[in-house]
Amino acid sequence: MTSRTSAKSRLNLFSKHLDSKPFLELNTPFSTERSGSIEDAQGNRIPRNKPQELKKPEPEQLPKKEEPPKMASAQAPHPALMIPGPIEFDDEVLKSMSFYSESHVGQPFVNCFSEVLQNLRKLFQTTDPASQPFVISGSGTLGWDQVAANLAEPGDEVLVLHTGYFADSFADCFETYGAKVTQLKAPIGDRPQLDEIEKALKEKKYKIVTVTHVDTSTGVLSELKPLSDLVQKVSPETLLVVDGVCSVGSEEIRFDDWKLDVVLTASQKAIGCPAGLSILMASGKAIEVFKNRKTRPTSYFGSWKNWLPIMQNYEAKKPSYFATPSPQLVHALDTALKQILSRPLEQRFADHKAASKKIKQAVTDYGLKQLASKPENQANGMTAIYLPEGITPPDVLPNLLKKGVIFAGGLHKEIATKYIRCGHMGVSVTDPNRKDLTKAIESLKEALTEVGHKV
Repeated sequence: MTSRTSAKSRLNLFSKHLDSKPFLELNTPFSTERSGSIEDAQGNRIPRNKPQELKKPEPEQLPKKEEPPKMASAQAPHPALMIPGPIEFDDEVLKSMSFYSESHVGQPFVNCFSEVLQNLRKLFQTTDPASQPFVISGSGTLGWDQVAANLAEPGDEVLVLHTGYFADSFADCFETYGAKVTQLKAPIGDRPQLDEIEKALKEKKYKIVTVTHVDTSTGVLSELKPLSDLVQKVSPETLLVVDGVCSVGSEEIRFDDWKLDVVLTASQKAIGCPAGLSILMASGKAIEVFKNRKTRPTSYFGSWKNWLPIMQNYEAKKPSYFATPSPQLVHALDTALKQILSRPLEQRFADHKAASKKIKQAVTDYGLKQLASKPENQANGMTAIYLPEGITPPDVLPNLLKKGVIFAGGLHKEIATKYIRCGHMGVSVTDPNRKDLTKAIESLKEALTEVGHKV
């Protein structure tokens, strides 16, 4: 090869890098109109009406590179978020948040919202057409507001089964709307027993009974089916309302089979979608109680008078409007629900049970105790862990953070300085490529050792 030929060859290589035309078309709307023709690796133009397979470069032109190791996530490096919500999110769910802006009453978005509502029926396991899912911008707390504003009227009797901090808050919400609240409390780490509940139901007529399926402050799990059976036997007119903020997606819920009237939750926990959506399923019975109110709901934003026709229209793929939803969050929820439902729900619940068992065994091995000491009271999506005597959350949590893991401090006001909480929900336990669970267990051991606890 002459020096002139060699120089020309190098010049051609430089000019290819300076070419303003893209090698491949942009995968964006209207990119076909904006871009010119494309070329193969040798610079040959490819006619648009005659697509052909691009030729592979010769081995000597493109050095062979080793395949990078498969990563569990393409997200920026960050500590593993092992708290009882928000949880770690799947990459595809986060990508859905970057969906381009669209009209909330345009047909493409309405179709997406319709799918979300239909898939929520599958997640909650209801096929009753009289039941109604709601998805409203807000946190899980908005679910309390919906229940109290729409189903309770001033003077109505409400029985709140207390297993931790969040029962107090739900009771406060009911009282805000004028209901008369009775709390049936259990010792910390336990739950009210069925015979105590039966006694309470026989002593007074309650319009609503509420139960926190998993109380995020204590990690206590309440059994729903036996409770529902009891309510149906003793007071069948009473509505059974479930606070499932920390359970939906990690604990089994059979809405129809267990005759539940309301289950409320939020997007950022086991469902695995960023925070910002209040999600609720209401039974036909609950809807009828709402329709037969004697007084107007005293919440405007949370009123089912405003939201019920919107949700019914969205599910029927009809554009409708009361208040603007978040299209990006709805798209993220759509992705999260499709991921959940791509496998049998039984397998998902089994994964959470297995992860829970692994965490709880480590807690025992490290000489620690749980707030929920009885196995039947222990949630599958989180664990509340008593620290050794003389050690407080500020002694342990910073060390965990240095090791790349985030646990939560105590939340129950009576014992907040004595325990920490670990969340194990969603992709952290269902994605086999993620090592969040193992990292959490190993980091806890190291953090405890560093503060003088003999493991």
